[in-house]
Amino acid sequence: MQNLVTVFGGSGFVGTQAVRYLAKAGWRIRVAVRNPNLAYRMRLLGDVGQIDVVQANLRDVESLERALEGATASLNLVGLLFETGRQDFEAVHVEGARNVAQAARTMGVSRVVQMSALGAEASSPSEYARSKAAGEAAVRAVYPNAAVVRPSIVFGTGDGFFEKFAAMAQFSPVLPLIGGGTTRFQPIFVGDLGKALARIVTDPACAGQTFELGGPGAFTFKELMQKLLAETGQRRLLLPIPFEAASLLGSLGDLASFLIKPPITADQIQLLKSDNVVSGACPGLTELGVTPTPLEAVLPTYLYRYRRGGQYADQVLANS
Repeated sequence: MQNLVTVFGGSGFVGTQAVRYLAKAGWRIRVAVRNPNLAYRMRLLGDVGQIDVVQANLRDVESLERALEGATASLNLVGLLFETGRQDFEAVHVEGARNVAQAARTMGVSRVVQMSALGAEASSPSEYARSKAAGEAAVRAVYPNAAVVRPSIVFGTGDGFFEKFAAMAQFSPVLPLIGGGTTRFQPIFVGDLGKALARIVTDPACAGQTFELGGPGAFTFKELMQKLLAETGQRRLLLPIPFEAASLLGSLGDLASFLIKPPITADQIQLLKSDNVVSGACPGLTELGVTPTPLEAVLPTYLYRYRRGGQYADQVLANS
């Protein structure tokens, strides 16, 4: 275990899988998070002493430099889906990414990997997507050979997409189809993304490249909701909502974000106006040697919790 990688945001949904595969590759890992006391279980993903957890804040350059001391590589996974107070897109996606890159330069780190998102464009109507593009540019202004990773929506146990709508379907007779539900997605399994990130960090040949990562199938939003309902055994009305009306719902979500996690925001409505699929112009999972996992193979492993009867739903239905 000669090499050391610092993973910012390594205790999150995606970070946990990236750390798992980096450990399997034999790297030492330093998981940098704002609250180390909440990430103690990360050490269980590797051998004794292989994984350490340290405190770091993207606004505190000194803490970033401490987290990067002696590291060969830096992997930044920190991101926001919506803004709350000081935690806004500019502060996290742009300034935070720049701070990590500059700290890595100061500490002599040779490999830098920045996770972005599909749809990251400076001309996007979505502030989220614009900030992701600005973050990519900020990192490459410091590290021209930085690798950038752009995934589509990520699914798996604990995801923020299927589980959110499955929970909504438990109490709501209606699921909204924003813009008619025609927006296309290419969902990627979180395990595949973690494996890909580990490969990008550990393979010097990946330096300077931009990777677009999506699963083996592309689906409309409506098709994804239909799959969700079929898997959870629920019957719900799929109600098309024009973008104009949805924007009003998103504005209410913006107001609620100060108190609760909003179901949707106005900026997310803007994101739904564009497809979220790989362009084919950049390398993807195949080039990284990762076989994409089908959506249908994974959804049953965690959405059973939203069925009547849970994992014993078939028996419950048979006896009712």
